[in-house]
Amino acid sequence: MARAVLAIASLLAISSGLGVAGCGGGGDKPEGDLPQAPATLRVASTAFDDGGTIPRRFTCDGANVSPPLAFPQVPEGARELALVVYDPDADNFVHWSLVSMSRETALISAGRVPPGAVQTKNSFGDEKYGGPCPPEGDNPHRYVFALYALSKPLDLDAGASPEDVRKAIADAATGRGTLTASYGR
Repeated sequence: MARAVLAIASLLAISSGLGVAGCGGGGDKPEGDLPQAPATLRVASTAFDDGGTIPRRFTCDGANVSPPLAFPQVPEGARELALVVYDPDADNFVHWSLVSMSRETALISAGRVPPGAVQTKNSFGDEKYGGPCPPEGDNPHRYVFALYALSKPLDLDAGASPEDVRKAIADAATGRGTLTASYGR
């Protein structure tokens, strides 16, 4: 009887560990919600609409490249921009984080990083874009592309964690814009 209980406990521990492969399992995530700021920016994409579905190409099931993004009309007072892509349905799992973007950045082409921008660590532990990858069978997850106008440079390097980025943005955010889309498997 004791062996059966031990075997079941071992199976439960193993099966619960299997769920960490998709968004939301494991990984370094910001401690709290991402910073709020006045909605003074607009974020758009030619690949999908706000409230739409992210095409497979930009997910872990496709080419896993970042989608094209456009930021028209950055506020005059912005010193620089930061972008955080996260999944609020997986405890704010961060898929991509760009800091030190020039305030003149108006477009990010698919699969590219703006000149001078720094990619910091995402919740996968990588310093790059990690596309949507929700657990199979879950309801589609939402992915928020949050652009921040900042009053000062963040001075973060590529090794900065999602929590480091969250704290730095919270201290400097003067404006925010979001584009939200979903993806399910």
